[in-house]
Amino acid sequence: MSEIGHWVWTTAINGNNYAFNLDTIFTMWFAMGVLIVVAYCVSRKLSLIPDKMQAVSEGIMKFFLSNTNGETKHIPLVASLFLFILFANLMGQLPLRIIHLKAGELASPTNDINLTAGLALIVLVYYVSCGIKAKGGKFFLHDLSVTGIIMMFVEILDMFTRPMSLAIRLFANVFAGEMLITVLLGIFAYFLPLPIMLFELLIAFIQALVFMLLTISYITTAEE
Repeated sequence: MSEIGHWVWTTAINGNNYAFNLDTIFTMWFAMGVLIVVAYCVSRKLSLIPDKMQAVSEGIMKFFLSNTNGETKHIPLVASLFLFILFANLMGQLPLRIIHLKAGELASPTNDINLTAGLALIVLVYYVSCGIKAKGGKFFLHDLSVTGIIMMFVEILDMFTRPMSLAIRLFANVFAGEMLITVLLGIFAYFLPLPIMLFELLIAFIQALVFMLLTISYITTAEE
């Protein structure tokens, strides 16, 4: 059974039907597996005199440190989100797309709103937890007054709209880019799609960067 280009598998659990986008699950785990293997290979033999792979990884870590103002406690989440989203976005341009499934294709897992919503939910839980840890109950209610109560409800609404915008922005940009390339490939098989595909490589990086920077912004705002 296919649905909007995805390979959808439906099963019944406790009398309820559940649908799973198998292509998204496969590509998501593939992206995670590649990152885990690379991280293991880089960290397996660390040295004071780094080889090329260690030097590159240290440069990447310096990039995260500069964007988090040296706050190392947030780097595991921020770095994981950025690297996963970047690699997942790039998968839409990789030869995996020529593998034909029962339905759909092995495109970017980030072209599925279910995945981007899950990433946004992780960000929501993390930065709310950071805010509660830093401020306690005052994270929600700054002062016991009519204005304070109204602002509490406004800020709670804002907490949920922020991650929603993260999810929709990432999904929409990746999905639109892949649809554009697919259409151009159908019309002009070789030449015209190439500049669009190169542009999509830049978009893949930009979207991962925007997701990371907004996550850092939300965490910083919650703690301050």
